[in-house]
Amino acid sequence: MDAAVSVRGLKKTYGKVEAVKGVDFDVAPGEVFGFLGPNGAGKTTTISMLCTLITPTGGTATVAGHDVVTERGRVRQNIGLVFQDPTLDGYLTAEQNLRFHAELYGVPKAVLGDRLRQVMEMVALWDRKDSKVMTFSGGMKRRLEIARGLLHSPRVLFLDEPTVGLDPQTRSAIWGYINKLRLTEDITIFMTTHYMEEAEFCDRIAIIDHGEIVVVDSPEALKASIGEDRVQIQTGDDERAIALLRERFGIEAAVREGQVTFAVASGEAFVPRLFAELGLPIRSVSVSRPSLDDVFMSYTGSTIRDAESGDGNAWMRAMARGR
Repeated sequence: MDAAVSVRGLKKTYGKVEAVKGVDFDVAPGEVFGFLGPNGAGKTTTISMLCTLITPTGGTATVAGHDVVTERGRVRQNIGLVFQDPTLDGYLTAEQNLRFHAELYGVPKAVLGDRLRQVMEMVALWDRKDSKVMTFSGGMKRRLEIARGLLHSPRVLFLDEPTVGLDPQTRSAIWGYINKLRLTEDITIFMTTHYMEEAEFCDRIAIIDHGEIVVVDSPEALKASIGEDRVQIQTGDDERAIALLRERFGIEAAVREGQVTFAVASGEAFVPRLFAELGLPIRSVSVSRPSLDDVFMSYTGSTIRDAESGDGNAWMRAMARGR
């Protein structure tokens, strides 16, 4: 089958700043595909180009078989979009928000009633259909936005940071509703996130950093590709610890998240050697199996948290200065 989303050399520049640097990928029909990366990596810029909200500087992209530049109207007819920031009208009821969306997309009146109830029941909001949106919690608003994005039966649903700003329990509940879509709707889901636990729900993820895709594969395959455990230690002299690890074990380490961090095979078996041979007091040590954060660090040289606390939003600041 043709790809639900197909991208070749897609790029976006703002003056001299390259927000997206010529990315290539395909998303299969029915797949849950994730863009994983820190804030400012180019995730939202890419999804905005695919949804025809901004025009690419170069390259090509098709969504549901339609070109995002020359067939903008056809693309919009075939996609649903849940924005990172809320876009509901708080003064309208939940049902009124959805009926307004249905008018914009030309949903036939003959099927609207049944479809409206179907999507609102899917996100457990049918009993609140007559409530004004201003009375909803953040999680309820996000669920309503997902229902709105599904109302016109799109072929591809784009979720831009669908649970940002929500507490972990609500994020888990949102993903419960999203996973229902795979059972009830013939739909492809394209999402962006910087939450590792969300990326685990995807069939495949593309890690994006500084506007470039560095690797694409399933979460399990990516973790298996690391093949080493992550070890983190706390000492009284991090720079000395890094030098000793290099000198005595041939291990390259760096300070990540406030701790000296490195990767070794069979980390638990290595810990006794570490205490015996490092030659520096160790205050604490932790060993963890490969995670997506380890994958991100292996391919980019930093964790997502480190990237976000550094210059990950440099291109956004550059845009602001250029306005």
